Amino acid sequence: MGELPLDINIQEPRWDQSTFLGRARHFFTVTDPRNLLLSGAQLEASRNIVQNYRSGVVTPGLTEDQLWRAKYVYDSAFHPDTGEKVVLIGRMSAQVPMNMTITGCMLTFYRQTPTVVFWQWVNQSFNAIVNYSNRSGDAPITVGQLGTAYVSATTGAVATALGLKSLTKHLPPLVGRFVPFAAVAAANCINIPLMRQRELQVGIPVTNEEGQRLGHSVSAAKQGIFQVVISRICMAIPAMAIPPVIMDTLEKKDFLKRRPWLGAPLQVGLVGFCLVFATPLCCALFPQKSSIHVSRLEPELRAQICEQNPSIEVVYYNKGL
Repeated sequence: MGELPLDINIQEPRWDQSTFLGRARHFFTVTDPRNLLLSGAQLEASRNIVQNYRSGVVTPGLTEDQLWRAKYVYDSAFHPDTGEKVVLIGRMSAQVPMNMTITGCMLTFYRQTPTVVFWQWVNQSFNAIVNYSNRSGDAPITVGQLGTAYVSATTGAVATALGLKSLTKHLPPLVGRFVPFAAVAAANCINIPLMRQRELQVGIPVTNEEGQRLGHSVSAAKQGIFQVVISRICMAIPAMAIPPVIMDTLEKKDFLKRRPWLGAPLQVGLVGFCLVFATPLCCALFPQKSSIHVSRLEPELRAQICEQNPSIEVVYYNKGL
């Protein structure tokens, strides 16, 4: 076999991102929980392979499949804009195991106020880490801004959960089981914009089709954050809507009445099964490399782009996850 050619475009995913199926295949790889088991040495080796290839240096004996595997290992642990290693629980490969545990507990312990507060706090703390780790762009955010965003988002989520819980006291038990989902959906609308507020202040990088940076846009940031909020809410629907119905039925059966200790692990398992599919499929609702028409950009940036590149009608940006 000859040396691997240098014309493989590893700047983009392996599969066609203009189709939902291509994006789904991409995100099934990105969210694969097995990536969490990789050692630091394996991550560094993959980063070296990718960076060397981008620099025109091919690792001896490297195959195309190995190159793509290295790219996805690299992408699973390093931020696409800053190049920094993402904290373990902030990686998209941690979404299924972390959300499986947290969501399962929220759905199990929804009756008592202290447990509602605790698990909503845990969930929003985890979401804050994920939202910051998978933000778009490379603009820094201060510790003060991060702390304010975290406190605001977490307080909003807990208040929403408690408010909804109080409204469902006199409704059927099944309705109460959906309080965690309503709280999570509302909290996503608070948490994500707050944790990514820096993008709404200074904008995110927009590029041409070749990846050349053209400027920063707040309009692109707003569109990207909106898409992420929709994806996250849709991601929660199967995991937080299907298990409550199943558990409400099972808890009326003698099997679970005699073994109440099975309730929590069974619920966590059901949530995990839903998330294995919901996480990548809902991430795939919108392209990671999203686009926005030049006419929808800020007047100053639009004028700058039209002056330097009058033929450009669409620009691209990383929407985050």
